[in-house]
Amino acid sequence: MPALPPALPGSNVGTETPVDRALALCLAGERDTALRWAAAIVREDPQAATALLLCGRLLGEVGRQEVAREALKVAVERAVDLENLPLAVAAAREMEKWGGDPKGCLDAIAEAFACDSARQGEGASPPVVLPPASAFQPLPSALSGVALTNKSTEIIHLAKRKLDEHKDRPGLRSLPLFGELDRESLRGFIDAMTPVWLSSGTFVVRQDEEGADAYFVARGGLEAQRIKGSEVVHLAQIVAGDLFGEMALLSRSPRTASVQATRPSVVLRVDKDTLDAMAEEHPAIAERLALHCRDRMVENLLRTSAVLKAVPTKDHGALVSKFQVRVYEKNDALIVQDETATALFLVASGGVAVVRRDGDGDPLLLRTLGPGDVVGEVAMILRRKSNANVVALHPTVTLALPSADFLSLVREHPAILAGLYLLSVERDEETASILSGETDVADESDLEIS
Repeated sequence: MPALPPALPGSNVGTETPVDRALALCLAGERDTALRWAAAIVREDPQAATALLLCGRLLGEVGRQEVAREALKVAVERAVDLENLPLAVAAAREMEKWGGDPKGCLDAIAEAFACDSARQGEGASPPVVLPPASAFQPLPSALSGVALTNKSTEIIHLAKRKLDEHKDRPGLRSLPLFGELDRESLRGFIDAMTPVWLSSGTFVVRQDEEGADAYFVARGGLEAQRIKGSEVVHLAQIVAGDLFGEMALLSRSPRTASVQATRPSVVLRVDKDTLDAMAEEHPAIAERLALHCRDRMVENLLRTSAVLKAVPTKDHGALVSKFQVRVYEKNDALIVQDETATALFLVASGGVAVVRRDGDGDPLLLRTLGPGDVVGEVAMILRRKSNANVVALHPTVTLALPSADFLSLVREHPAILAGLYLLSVERDEETASILSGETDVADESDLEIS
């Protein structure tokens, strides 16, 4: 058996699971060894959806397409029972590679998880917990070639029989986002999903690169991290069921962080262009995604924004509803100089330039701001017209707090007002200092400011 790749920080090598090992071997091209592990997992736990998915892929690769399709159909049903919609979709898509028609499976997935599902209930039983990979016994290494595929086929047939013996499927809890869509809309949504298999250490997205895809985690673990100067800031662990890269569904703005697989993983990619086309046909998709993305953005900013950290946790839910998602293309103006500010903006992704123009002179760059930064606070707090233009440097997603909601917010949370006041005074003094020196003339080839 070849050595596995070195683990990343936080990858929990000490708790490597048998499925981790099987998936890593599959992605490394060690087909027979991977199949010994995956089939042994299914033998121990016929409900192990990821191992069934792996068996289907591996058997398909050696030409056993009929049993591959059988394994994958069982994987779909077991993933649904485990309330793992992304994994069920991954198994249905894999079936298509081996001559199967995924339509029936995708229909069944949408029917199971839609808001009007007949299977709504208290939730599935937890999966069987297997020993760690270091203590797990795969099929004997003497099994190879036809003997191995025959033994694996026998195990798959048994898993199928066990599934058929239990006709009553468990109740399913409503899943975030998916469970808010009707059957037709959810079916259109999952049609836009494409599986991506990731080895440990693989970067799925990279900070500052333009994004056009979002991802749902079907299986595995990833980490979001942001580079600030020479420091790597570890933002969050991402696990099965989570969504990341969702800003791409609103705008092709630069990524605010990198996401790296910390263990072998399977994710589902959703391409913005495909999803936009689906949303035209099913408007509920666009509506629910916009609300979901807004909530996620506010949650992220509540963790990272110095201003919003002043809001008590118990008030987060009420705060979320006050923000409006506003998307700007490059050179669009968020705020116009000498006009009354109508909102306070939090930059969620992308970046803006604060630029002042006096008369016919060249525009003067005051500052650039990025994710987590606040703009419009000087005019809002100091109650005066804006002293500069705020222009998107590239596609930018913001959370806007209209002035009426802003006043309500600061009355309820005076600590926010104090933080914004100090920031306003600091920036106002900084602007005055820049104007007195009149440095950093903006490059009008990059900014088109009228």
